[in-house]
This record gives sequence, C-alpha cells and structure tokens, in this order.
Amino acid sequence: MKATGQKQLMLFSGRTHPALAEEVAKELGIDVVPTRFDTFANSEIFVRYLESVRGSDAFVLQTHADPVNESIMEHLIMVDALKRASAKRITVVTPFLGYARQDKKHRGREPISARLMTDLFRTAGADRMMAVDLHTDQIQGFFNGPVDHLFALPILADYVGGQLDLSDITVVSPDAGRVRTADRWADRLGSPLAIIHKRRDPDVANQVKVHEVVGEVEGRTCVLVDDMIDTGGTLVKAAEALFEQGASKVVAAATHGVLSGPAAERLQNSRISEVIVTNSLPIPEERSFEKLTQLSIAPLVARAVSEVFTDGSVTSLFE
Repeated sequence: MKATGQKQLMLFSGRTHPALAEEVAKELGIDVVPTRFDTFANSEIFVRYLESVRGSDAFVLQTHADPVNESIMEHLIMVDALKRASAKRITVVTPFLGYARQDKKHRGREPISARLMTDLFRTAGADRMMAVDLHTDQIQGFFNGPVDHLFALPILADYVGGQLDLSDITVVSPDAGRVRTADRWADRLGSPLAIIHKRRDPDVANQVKVHEVVGEVEGRTCVLVDDMIDTGGTLVKAAEALFEQGASKVVAAATHGVLSGPAAERLQNSRISEVIVTNSLPIPEERSFEKLTQLSIAPLVARAVSEVFTDGSVTSLFE
C-alpha cells in the first residue's frame, strides 16, 4: 500500500503469475494485497480481499496465461469485487491480453473477441486498462476509457544490443504485419531492416508457408522480432528462409513467450541460436529450454503504475 496525500495505491494479483506481481510490488515499495481465492468443485471461482479497498487506486494484475479462459474469468471477478467494495479507480493490468489476436474479422460469421474482452472488463467495473505489446494498436480503441500501451522493445533491444555486434545486425520482420515493430527495432539499434513474405493456410490453424526474404541478410546476424511466440512454427520457418538466403546467425526476440504445444522442442532443435522473451507470461519448467532467455518487465510495469497513480505521463517512459 502506498499513499500520496489522500490517494492510496493498492496492487492486487490473480493466480496466474504471482511472481511477476511480487516483482512489481517490490519495485513500487509496497506489498501485494492479500486475497483469498477458491475454486469450487464445479470450477466456479470465488475471490475476497482481506483488507479494505474503499477509496483506493486499485491496480489488478493478471496475465492471461493457460488456461486462458479461467485466467480471464478470475480477472473479471477480481474487478467486480473491487467495484462492489468501493475502490475509487480500478486499472486492469494485463501484461498479456487474452484473445488479442482476434482483433478483426477475416471472413464472414467470425467474432471480434478482443473487443468482447475490453467490453467485459468495462462492464465489470474497470476504469482504465494497461497492457504490454498488444497484438495490434487498434485494440486500444476497443476499450471505452484510457489505455496505457507499454512496450517491451527497450528491454529486449538493449539486451540484444549488448550481446551482438550492432554493425553486423539485420532486424527481420517475420511477416508484413510486424513491419512497424521491426522498424522500431531497426531505429533503436541503427540496423537495416528485412521482411519475410509469408502466407498462412486459411484452412489449417497455425500453419504458415514462408515465401521470400526482402532485404539484405547474407552473411549477417538476423534478429527476428515478433510480439509473441506461440507454437514457434513461424519463427522456425522464417529462420530457415533466412539461412537459405545466406544469414550467418539467427536470434529470435518477442515480448510474449506463449510457447504452446511443441514450441520448446521445436525451437531448441532449430538453427535459431537464442530465443529471447519477457516474463509477461509464466514459463513452467516443462516449457523452458536451453536456448531460452527471459527478461523481466517488472520495472517497466511498476514505472507505468507509478506514473498513472501520480497522474504523470506513461508516454514519457518511451520518449
């Protein structure tokens, strides 16, 4: 608990990633509010805070990790409990927002589930949202209230810049949709940019066909950048395409290490030298692998929370 004048900052954590919440709390110099959680025999979730939250500036941290639907439901119930307990302002902190990839309709009769997520949080009682590297910027417009969009790029890029020879790096976007992200990387590292043109199989989920590399990669260290790594198929095929074009080394970097299904084995057995992610999602031992490096976003989230609490500027963190 942290107070400024009459304001009181309180940080709450769901059960999906308590380690991250504890790191954030330590950065802020406060404790995570003790909370009772129960999951009943029929899988319903119960939440009760063990301290008064009346009049507080509440920040509710829950990353939407596997099982995603349970993580989201628990998050919504936590917000509802705060609203009914008279918290003054409620900020939903989602280092990884579930359903963010369903941000538009590709074909008829499809949902826009990312919009549904933001509507649910608003209905539950959230006044504000904070997220790290949303799948697309347009999701910020789905929530009817302020959205703080944080970027892990400085954390990831500074690590890469400290490990590799900057004069030898080419930043690579694994598809056209990540070009803007890759461009930011290239600007920060002062490196050239390359793009991989790919086409997904519309009838098979998570199946990608890589086509051609646009840009100079021969003899260079290629840094493949993306917002998330799910099954790893995109990155492995992109790396193969880069090596076919003469790349000397390939490193992959992404904010969110989802690492579903065969990802760990697939990436470990690939020609990618190192896979760099943040701790926006917990990575259990069975999904970890030797080539994996995980960096903490706790200082970033803590600074953003502090700026919001003191009515400062979150944007200033990235200028």
